[in-house]
Amino acid sequence: MEIKIPEFALVVLIGVSGSGKSSFAKKHFKDTEVLSSDQCRAWVCDDPNDQTATTDAFETLYYVASKRLKRGLLTVIDATNVQAESRKGLIELARTHHCLPLAIVLDLPFEVCEKRNQLRPDRNFGSHVVRQQAHQLKKSLRSLEKEGFRQVYRLNQEQIDAPIYFKREKLYNDKREDKGAFDIIGDIHGCFDELETLLSKLGYQIESHTNEGEPHFGFAVTPPPNRKAIFLGDLVDRGTDSPKVLKLVMSMVKTGVAYCVPGNHDIKLQKYLRGQKVQLKHGLELTVKQLEGESKAFRLAVEKFIYGLISHYVLDEGKLVVAHAGLIEEMQGRASGAVRAFCLYGETTGEIDEFGLPVRHDWAKAYRGKAKVIYGHTPIPQPEWLNRTLNIDTGCVFGGKLTALRYPEGELISVDAKKVYCEPVRPITKQAQNPALSSQQIEDDLLHLEDVSGKRIIQTRLRHNITLRQEGSIAALEVMSRFAINPKWLIYLPPTMSPCATSDLPEYLEYPTQALNYYKKREVRKVICQEKHMGSRAVLVVCRDEAAALRRFGVENEGIGVCYTRTGRSFFSDTGLEKAFLERVALALTKANFWENFKTDWVCLDAELLPWSAKAQALLKEQYAAVGAAAGAALPKAESALLLAAQRGIENAKDLLVRFERKKEVLKKYVEAYRQYCWQVESLDDYKLAPFHLLATEGAVHLDQNHEWHLTQIAEIARADSKLFLQTAYQVIDFEQEGDFEKAQAWWLELTQKGGEGMVVKPYDFIAHKDKELLQPAVKCRGKEYLRIIYGAEYDLPHNLERLKSRGLSQKRSLALREFALGIEALERFVRKEPLRRIHESVFAVLALESEAIDPRL
Repeated sequence: MEIKIPEFALVVLIGVSGSGKSSFAKKHFKDTEVLSSDQCRAWVCDDPNDQTATTDAFETLYYVASKRLKRGLLTVIDATNVQAESRKGLIELARTHHCLPLAIVLDLPFEVCEKRNQLRPDRNFGSHVVRQQAHQLKKSLRSLEKEGFRQVYRLNQEQIDAPIYFKREKLYNDKREDKGAFDIIGDIHGCFDELETLLSKLGYQIESHTNEGEPHFGFAVTPPPNRKAIFLGDLVDRGTDSPKVLKLVMSMVKTGVAYCVPGNHDIKLQKYLRGQKVQLKHGLELTVKQLEGESKAFRLAVEKFIYGLISHYVLDEGKLVVAHAGLIEEMQGRASGAVRAFCLYGETTGEIDEFGLPVRHDWAKAYRGKAKVIYGHTPIPQPEWLNRTLNIDTGCVFGGKLTALRYPEGELISVDAKKVYCEPVRPITKQAQNPALSSQQIEDDLLHLEDVSGKRIIQTRLRHNITLRQEGSIAALEVMSRFAINPKWLIYLPPTMSPCATSDLPEYLEYPTQALNYYKKREVRKVICQEKHMGSRAVLVVCRDEAAALRRFGVENEGIGVCYTRTGRSFFSDTGLEKAFLERVALALTKANFWENFKTDWVCLDAELLPWSAKAQALLKEQYAAVGAAAGAALPKAESALLLAAQRGIENAKDLLVRFERKKEVLKKYVEAYRQYCWQVESLDDYKLAPFHLLATEGAVHLDQNHEWHLTQIAEIARADSKLFLQTAYQVIDFEQEGDFEKAQAWWLELTQKGGEGMVVKPYDFIAHKDKELLQPAVKCRGKEYLRIIYGAEYDLPHNLERLKSRGLSQKRSLALREFALGIEALERFVRKEPLRRIHESVFAVLALESEAIDPRL
């Protein structure tokens, strides 16, 4: 025997005590799918037969069932369920979660159930209870479908004992295996000429077919390779040729060239054709008149076609949802009357506006779903993305356009209406507080606390799920609210960088051997070694002009861009200096033909801005210079005193003198080390900018390019303004080339002996993996003298080095990988034009991770 059930359903087992429900459930369903009332009693009171715990047990059962149904999981209820009152709550639970309720009745003779209960010592109730349940079951059999069960299977003893195969079927709206590509077309409303033009523009070949009936209805349509059309409903009414539109769409659907979802106008036509009483208005009267010239067979085919349309489709592994009026996340991929009503009409307030039309809730404003939702229903002058939703009904029948979205490309293709076929009742205008901003940009003005607070799990492409602690989220929110730049600019935060493992050489804490070996041992063939600049990390977002800043970032009257630090703070305290700096960068980009070459109006650069002293004046004065000045004043006096003491023969004076002479020597090196990071900054001409990553431009995050490509592109920009830009010196090292390893070591020694900070070793490709594990994006190897700034003037004394070499890097490396994945995720989301809350989910996460307790010297 085969029983068909949806993959997502609430299966209610019905039967008297002793009918074998638990055994049946265990035999045919997974343990995790079955919720037993007896088991719930045991959970709450340790006794599955304690009837005093029934209320608590069923509260537990309902709670767990609700959580499973919320996640779209098939759920089986194992309880007697012989009373209509007990089933009513389950029907309501299924309705709440928009799933199909199914009943499986185990209809066994009373005598069999009574005997089974007598043989079970844990059943202490009398036969009268079983008899009463049997009576209630018999009474229930007549009403199960009326109660709301969509399918009822009544099984007798023979059927239960025989082999049963439960065939789980996908819901009709589940097309997740179909990844496209798709051409999604908005409301047509009988505009056949525009539809034909748009399809041709999209690459569909439309020819006449001799078969006027199914499946061609007079048309033969050939789609572009690997593409399929999707019609968003409202095929009919108001336009001049609804029958021809129907024939073309029905042909494409019947021959597998297209999907189609119903619109509210289509459903009203279907009801009319079925003989139901409907009002002939809002264009239906015109469609009815046009159909009078068609055959009865065609009208029957139209009624059957519309009746068979599915309310919505979930496509491309759940990444795309199409519905006539849109669909909220909790209804996607589900089936109920409420789901169908939302797909057809959207969500209304119950009020009527001044034009006599329903007032609709703007569900898209509150949408937080993962899937993109493409819909129509409400005509608008121009499509705009809002929270991953897009309305593409551009009012063709009202003299606007017929629009298609090419998916996954995201390209909008439109054709103008040939004329105004019908005057709109409600004017089609953009309702916005600021016409210069998009709906998404206006929505992004408001930060929802729940989007960034509490413990959070962030999904990233490069490193899957990243967990944030609540304390970190609080710290990130404080930084963003008190110190950060305008959040609309904040599309990326760079990661921290892990140092290499400690050196085996006795006189070095860090040496390039370990940095190079990190990648060599992980089978990375080529790396690039870049000079580590003696500056501060800076991120630049630069637009071609203020119009581009408004259009792409939604920022008004704030210039053409920003320059900010690793923690999202403005790099410059002087706004006039920042403006001049950014304008000079933009001028260099213009001279280098950057905007034209990359077909972009904006760019995000990762860079070092020199000198370090320009940003770290307070740190220099209060920490480094203070130490240097104190040592310079105190050590000579201490040395003189110890010299006199030694001359007088005081015990241990000579040893102390040697130690203080050593202190004086290393403190001199300490001062020399930090002084190399400092020079007088009086004007813009005193700055140097050293970009090393061309991170993103319009439509692209440049992860597919290797690091040498990045430096080559930046060199083109630098040549346009060599006074401001500083090119990054680098060496490409191929581990399979003899002598390259040694060449990298020698280059590092050369850099550091001249006073340089050191070098950064990166895989040649921007992103590298070993056995699917993401490798460090960069490993730094710092020079011996520079490390005095980090660890103190006397860090290289043998006993200090021995202690420092025991440092652990696992937490730092984990942090670097997580922040790298989050930074890239934020950029990719911005380039995909996702809502700002989605971008800031990753940006906030980087700030949250920065509060982790990790040695800041690493």
